Amino acid sequence: MFFKAVEENIELWDGQKDGTNTEPLLPPTATQRTFDYVLVAHKVNDDTDQKAQRQRAFIQQLEKKNIAVTKIIHDDKVFFGLRAPREMFEDYQYLLKVSDSCNWCGDVRGGVTQATRIRIVHFILQQTYINTGENLEDLLMNDVFETIFCLHERKKQKQLKAKWARWSGLFAGQPVNDVKCYFGEKVALYYLWLGWYTKLLVPAAVLGVVVFLYGLFFFNTNPLIKEVCQSNITMCPRCDRCTVWQLSDTCTYAKVSHLFDNEGTVAFAMFMAIWATLFLELWKRHRARHVSQWKVYDWCEEEEELILQIVNDPNCKPEQFRHSYLRSTLVLTLVTLMLMLIIGLAHALVVFRVVAAPLMSQGSWEFISDHANTVAMMLGAVLHYVTIQIMTRVNRWVSLKLCHIEKTNSFAATERSFTVKMFTFQFFTLFSSLFYVAFFLGRINGHPGDYVRIAGWRLEECHPSGCLTDLFIQMAVIMLLKQTLNNIFEFTVPWLKSCLSRNTSKKLQRKCGYCYRKACRDEQGCTEPCDICKLRDWLRNYHLADTDAFSLFNEFLEMVVQFSFTTIFVAAFPLAPLLALINNIFEIRLDAIKMVRLERRLVPRKTNDIGVWTKVLEAIGVLAVIANGLVIGVSSDFVPRLVYRYRYGPCANGSTHTHCMQGYINDTLSTASVMVRNDVGQGFNVTQCSYRDYRSDEDYTLTSQFWLVLAVRFAFVILFEHVVVVCKFIAAWFVPNSPILVKNDRLHDKLARLKEELREIKRSKSTDV
Repeated sequence: MFFKAVEENIELWDGQKDGTNTEPLLPPTATQRTFDYVLVAHKVNDDTDQKAQRQRAFIQQLEKKNIAVTKIIHDDKVFFGLRAPREMFEDYQYLLKVSDSCNWCGDVRGGVTQATRIRIVHFILQQTYINTGENLEDLLMNDVFETIFCLHERKKQKQLKAKWARWSGLFAGQPVNDVKCYFGEKVALYYLWLGWYTKLLVPAAVLGVVVFLYGLFFFNTNPLIKEVCQSNITMCPRCDRCTVWQLSDTCTYAKVSHLFDNEGTVAFAMFMAIWATLFLELWKRHRARHVSQWKVYDWCEEEEELILQIVNDPNCKPEQFRHSYLRSTLVLTLVTLMLMLIIGLAHALVVFRVVAAPLMSQGSWEFISDHANTVAMMLGAVLHYVTIQIMTRVNRWVSLKLCHIEKTNSFAATERSFTVKMFTFQFFTLFSSLFYVAFFLGRINGHPGDYVRIAGWRLEECHPSGCLTDLFIQMAVIMLLKQTLNNIFEFTVPWLKSCLSRNTSKKLQRKCGYCYRKACRDEQGCTEPCDICKLRDWLRNYHLADTDAFSLFNEFLEMVVQFSFTTIFVAAFPLAPLLALINNIFEIRLDAIKMVRLERRLVPRKTNDIGVWTKVLEAIGVLAVIANGLVIGVSSDFVPRLVYRYRYGPCANGSTHTHCMQGYINDTLSTASVMVRNDVGQGFNVTQCSYRDYRSDEDYTLTSQFWLVLAVRFAFVILFEHVVVVCKFIAAWFVPNSPILVKNDRLHDKLARLKEELREIKRSKSTDV
């Protein structure tokens, strides 16, 4: 009964029943049997309904462009299979051949692949309007159509599953050429870039582990740790309601600080700044080899968009470039307001930590009260992660609205504009709190008797061992949560949807007698699949997770943000490259499985680069030099320890019997007079306590040592940044963007093309004669 009902509701819209398409049907070849797109709508029983009328109007517009439409009704859904005519692709190939920058690509020299067909039809569908002025995007938003998707090719999909999209191939190479043929150059370049980035993370991760082990090796012999752990120094209260505390109570904190704040950190930060440049330069060479092999080295997205416009409408007019100072001013103002909002949220996180620390220090749980500052920092990091998840959606919505205000003239220009805005908002969302911890925490809190306050609450202070551990905790929590939870949700949501959809697809497991043979089940060898087989294939793709223009953008954004974590504050977290490496090894397979098995097929896009992301990565590389120089010079204790060793320590006076850093912790502390009530539990009854600063004990004025340390800090930052920038420029100059082999291949290709064009001209002249 089910098959009979389906057969009764099948209606072929091949354009011949009403005479609108007198062109003969193509022979039953594989090309004809391939549907370029499937459009899905809710079934409407009333023909006078406005949605039904707009559906018919859109289908009629497609038929006018000679697109064959096959309509199948199933339950409460209507499926429209779309198949573009051969002449449309012949026009596309010819226009590519006569264009300036696309005339030597694979689509000209070879046949039109299914990926190219999908890309062309996708553009035409987006540029098709009905009499109400609505295009497909408007119709989808107004629920006239439910969804639209292109179909997976079963044979090639199985090949990609076997070669690539499987967990057993975790450490195997990537078949980027096969990915390019199936998903297009844009997706292939993403995986090519991700694989290259992962490969170059190996030396960075190894050196980061070496720096960590270096700190671990001197763990028990370091005099600074011994000085903290064996001291009897009484420290000033951390908050107004807190009591005094012993420096030796923070022995564990001092040990952790030494793991990430030692001499090896400076060399590692310089290495990572130069590594970022080498990574980009070597990536450009790696990319050049592949895009030259794919014959898209000189590809121009804007020019292809013009070609697609002509294929869609020969009488089209180009979208004019426009610039409005009013629109630019409005966009700039709105971007500024958005950034102020994001920075305001970072301030809110600061207030949370300022308030949470003293409240938890008075709690009933002994462990939390003893480590109130550290717990408050970790809770702040978790709250920061939650803020990131919420603001990601807000940032996307705002970026889209700003692009709509700009009114760019092409999809490529809109994509670039959106990428820059979205990344800027995400960067401030992720790093505003980290910049506060790195450069402001403990430096603007004042001193006893004159503390800086927010709403009556004292600002946080740095630990006597330094502030770098606070930055490490913040980065570790955010990075681990972001990578782990994001990957879990990325995979499990489409996987669960796929599992649920299998039960729905079981209704169509039976096959008609014509398609019972194995050759037809694989959709090879049949002249034309029956409508039941078509519907099975459409439903199989329909129940997969949806994809859109943001699907690949989200993957790029996630990896570029990780690249920012790996380079910008790597001085505070040398293990960041190791975490990134482990994550990326799984990320490549996770994305492949998700894209091939669990999601609808992405619209293949042709390109020759990762686009504006290259500029973003270059900007991150420059920022990494500045940030790491400031972290080492301002946040870490590297410079104060250096000054103490050669100016104030035992070795500065010529002593050789004691360690050069003996007495450093005590040297960094100042004394204040306090009135503290007697705490019977701790037995304190003091009138003096110590705090971290270089101030006079009498009037709290800054000492000469403070100004010397400050001067050396600035000198170190300037020297560090100039040395690293010079090294970056030398590395960029030393490594050419394109290999010599690629340059020679392009030279031979251009010469061959010119000779071929000359032969064609001579051939046409001889024919005329």
